[in-house]
Amino acid sequence: MTRTTILFILGAIGVLILAGVGVGMMWAELGVTMSLHGWIAYGLGAIASIALSVGLFWLSFHSARSGHDDIERPEDLDS
Repeated sequence: MTRTTILFILGAIGVLILAGVGVGMMWAELGVTMSLHGWIAYGLGAIASIALSVGLFWLSFHSARSGHDDIERPEDLDS
């Protein structure tokens, strides 16, 4: 991995932690309490959502770059 990629990943993790702290502070101000199991579920849901987004974007770019989206039949070019 390049240095830029590593910095980007570390920055994204930092933003994710900052967002989690912000949500925790907001909930604490509103008087909402959450157990450790709730925080674990919240974190796993966030990670799963991000992983699903990354996976679907990767699949769409991979499909476009590998030629799966190209027209293969000459008769399709006429219309």
